Amino acid sequence: MPNTNGILGRKVGMTRVYNEMGRSISVTVIEAGPCKVLQKKTVGKEGYNAIQVGFLEKKESRLNKPEAGHFKRSGGTGYYHVREFRVTEPEVYEIGQDITLAEVVKIGDQVDITGKTKGRGFQGVMKRHGFGGGKASHGSGFQRAPGSIGCSAYPGRVVKGKKLPGHMGTDKKTVKNLTVVDVREDENILLVQGAVPGAKNGLVSIYTKA
Repeated sequence: MPNTNGILGRKVGMTRVYNEMGRSISVTVIEAGPCKVLQKKTVGKEGYNAIQVGFLEKKESRLNKPEAGHFKRSGGTGYYHVREFRVTEPEVYEIGQDITLAEVVKIGDQVDITGKTKGRGFQGVMKRHGFGGGKASHGSGFQRAPGSIGCSAYPGRVVKGKKLPGHMGTDKKTVKNLTVVDVREDENILLVQGAVPGAKNGLVSIYTKA
């Protein structure tokens, strides 16, 4: 059976391990899978080939009626996270089938990992955009303000995309070409070299190279 090009996981945290050369490297620990196949999508019906998978089981009492009906086809168990992964041959998968970590990645693979960055709330231009700010001495009244944002007589308005204070974080971000350092099949644990977007317990999507 061909592998999917990805699997869902939960960021556990970061630590350090030693490689075969005795060098300490920082790694991100991810609990990845198993994921349940909930639905198959084909070019003939939906216009593209993909499988829908669920990750982290949810109690039946927490499901609403539409969710319960959808999950019933794959065995009745609900899931907190539902995502799609493109596949070339959706017909080889079965509804209710489990996709495990060992089927998707192995040690030494290069993977792309997508997550949601940490939320920082409402922030000013210095933290949000890296502005330098004004003088902090000699009676200056301009320290952390954005400064003038107008354009005089023409065009007489604030241009779109102007860097201003606002909500920071919770953005979708992908880090590419991370090396898989270790795969612990019995614990569904994946170790990748480097940092991964998001806070602890945040959902991440792990994509393998086609």
